[in-house]
Amino acid sequence: MNTLDLLSELPANWQAVPLKSVCQFAVNNVDKHSHEDEVPVRLCNYTDVYKNEKVSPKLDLMVATATKEEIAQFHLDVGDVVITKDSESWNDIGVPAYVEATSEDFICGYHLAFIRPNKVKLDGRYLFRCMQSRPIALQLELEAAGVTRYGIPKGAIGSAVLPLPSFERQRGIADYLDCETAYIDALIAEKERMLALLEEKRATLISQAVTRGLDPDIPLKPSGLDWLGDIPTHWDIERAKNVFSVRDERSETGDEELLTVSHITGVTPRSDKEVYMFKADDMTGYKRCYPNDLVINTLWAWMGAMGVSPLSGIISPDYHVYESKGLLLPEFMELLCRSKPFVAEVNRWSKGVWSSRLRLYPESFFEMRLPIPPEDEQREIVKAVEGEGKKGRELAAALKESMALLKERRSALITAAVTGQIDSREMAA
Repeated sequence: MNTLDLLSELPANWQAVPLKSVCQFAVNNVDKHSHEDEVPVRLCNYTDVYKNEKVSPKLDLMVATATKEEIAQFHLDVGDVVITKDSESWNDIGVPAYVEATSEDFICGYHLAFIRPNKVKLDGRYLFRCMQSRPIALQLELEAAGVTRYGIPKGAIGSAVLPLPSFERQRGIADYLDCETAYIDALIAEKERMLALLEEKRATLISQAVTRGLDPDIPLKPSGLDWLGDIPTHWDIERAKNVFSVRDERSETGDEELLTVSHITGVTPRSDKEVYMFKADDMTGYKRCYPNDLVINTLWAWMGAMGVSPLSGIISPDYHVYESKGLLLPEFMELLCRSKPFVAEVNRWSKGVWSSRLRLYPESFFEMRLPIPPEDEQREIVKAVEGEGKKGRELAAALKESMALLKERRSALITAAVTGQIDSREMAA
């Protein structure tokens, strides 16, 4: 059945009514600026609604000002529903949040619309679930206008068709969905915790392996470095200048594969990134790098934005490229770049006036000291970490698939409940 057809297949005692017949609604134009001749307020903004199913003055809200007329028009009351009205993506509009508490200075912010149900005809919690359901969300998505930024016309909000059972049934549906979605949300949260534990376990394994090796019983010696601590007695310590040399080859055409460096993924093709990233029209003079070169994002190195390149390409001239002298395997160096102790040490060597804009220059990098295990042991460490990583990725993939199914079930359950596909006796069971 087509999603919108669900509204034409409602139970016999239900109605399908336009939102404007049972609600007041308004599109906000209160800006985020403060003016001396206006009243201080707390704004419920786009991200507050997008990230939370329930909103209230308890959230960390933006402080701004508004006129008395704006406060009277856009004040949020308990039972109101706020939706995202504008976004860069069409499927991020119409996202609702329920107002569960209020205060005199709590008002609806910019790029949002608020909907106030007629409390005699429509329960606010039921309205919130309607706005979450696919038939209503799809109506708003189809009416969204724009090319690079999408917005819901005010008239489309009022024209959206809602399923309307009796007021008692509305409350029963809202109670049922509150209970069922809380159960599903708890399952999703548990799986998210498991994913976080998997990532933490992998990070701990990498840090342990590149600083202590794989044998927990091996004799240790002081490294003389706070970040490294004790290391196996047969490992060496070398300055980075003895392990790497600067590569400063420049592209004559700028036509090679453009690479980028992130603290999450290391060195990857820019074309793999799904988010917008600035790209210069002319990349002549960009730095060349080759497989196994170490690439450091000079500005974000303190966050771990560095890694070993898996392929040839060009990178921003603001980055630095280092050629290995063969003491460290590229795979081992990549693991070292992903280890928390090493990133913390990079942070210490980075320089800058502001902590958020530190830079790691070659002269500082070359003064850093790196652990040098024997080559065969480096290979064993890489192999062990890759083996554990494969198991972790398989488990993470299974968890993510399970979470996706739970979210699909949650969405389907909401749609089924607000369109009368679930029997009221099943809700009462």
